[in-house]
Amino acid sequence: MGEITGAGLLSHVPTLVLPERTRRELNDGRELTLVTGLRALRREVFDGDGYDTVVVLDSHWATTVEFVITAHPARAGLFTSDELPRGMRRVPYDWSGDPELAYNVARFAEQHGTWITPVDDPFLPVHYATVNLWRYLGAGLPDRRWVGIGVCQTGDREDHLRLGRALADGIAATPGRRVLVIASGALSHTFWPLRELRDHESSDPAHIISAGAREADQRRIEWFREGRHDRVLETMPEFAVYRPEAGFAHYLMLAGALGEERCTARARQYGGYENAIGTGQIHLWFDRPDGGWTGPRAAGTSMTP
Repeated sequence: MGEITGAGLLSHVPTLVLPERTRRELNDGRELTLVTGLRALRREVFDGDGYDTVVVLDSHWATTVEFVITAHPARAGLFTSDELPRGMRRVPYDWSGDPELAYNVARFAEQHGTWITPVDDPFLPVHYATVNLWRYLGAGLPDRRWVGIGVCQTGDREDHLRLGRALADGIAATPGRRVLVIASGALSHTFWPLRELRDHESSDPAHIISAGAREADQRRIEWFREGRHDRVLETMPEFAVYRPEAGFAHYLMLAGALGEERCTARARQYGGYENAIGTGQIHLWFDRPDGGWTGPRAAGTSMTP
């Protein structure tokens, strides 16, 4: 029986993979804590032996009539971003896949009232929400498998939760798997307009698009630190006003896999909360609680707002 041994809500911003000199030039001479945070996460979690497979819930990969999960035995090539080719071009990637896990996840689609298709087409594109994180967390670890799942642009909150439930069941049905699940994406996600954005490239949160977006992000960060996934889920309509990346579908899929409102896992933060041309970015990591992802809530806390 497989299990989820850790999970994260991680930023994949393009500035992560720019040369250090360029990063510092854009950030008033300072290194991004999003970079130093990923390096620390690599040392403390990904270099360890507590997992064999990584599943990335990729907020940049949008499907339409179904969820798609990668089912390749291996993937390798060069990645150039159509969105930002100046900063991400001919980036090498090379990782093993996990067809058995992919097909096991898809087997639970009907049970959870959704549609999931495993795809092993060698020409299926990759996206930088996966590639950028692999460069920091997976490169140099050839014995670790990486699998991707896209968000579905026609899916709503319930659809993405259903995907997460199927993912959890598929992992449990795969013998011996120890899986880390990454929701790759931002919090609030509104860019500054083109003629203004070069004045807002510093990572200082003062450059987040609005005070309201910054406050909404920080409120959810605090809930994650407290293990209050129930509060994050209950207030999704409020957060939608600030346009979280991909409608926060990457987190909804993660929540579905971890038990939704019953999940009490507390976040450890790696690096700071930072701006990326108006958007809110952070790395949060959830270790598996001793009582499991849906362990009992601490005495004195409430499940209601």
